[in-house]
Amino acid sequence: MYVCGLVIPVPEDRRDAYRKWAENGARFFQEYGCLEIVECWEDFVPDGQTTDFRRAVAAKPGEKIVFTWQVWPDKESFSAAEARMHEDSRMDTSGEPPFDARRLILGCFAPVFSMGRD
Repeated sequence: MYVCGLVIPVPEDRRDAYRKWAENGARFFQEYGCLEIVECWEDFVPDGQTTDFRRAVAAKPGEKIVFTWQVWPDKESFSAAEARMHEDSRMDTSGEPPFDARRLILGCFAPVFSMGRD
């Protein structure tokens, strides 16, 4: 298993547009071998004393935090899919994301422990 995670500041009034954009993207990622995508809209994101999700993405007033992750079979599958997806012309026609993509945080991780999965 290999996990790609993102933290994204999304304008609160763009929630429906974000959901549609994410659903379209999920179908695309699935075609390339992504096993699972979970999109989470902020429900409880407290301000921290030193750092927090909002500061990490320079969230502005009126923006909500989206926490999302993709599960891939392994790093090799993810890397191969990334290369092929960027050659797919649909990447250029998927539309403008309903958020400021310059402020999202992306990271990929190799799990060290997992509960509830085989």
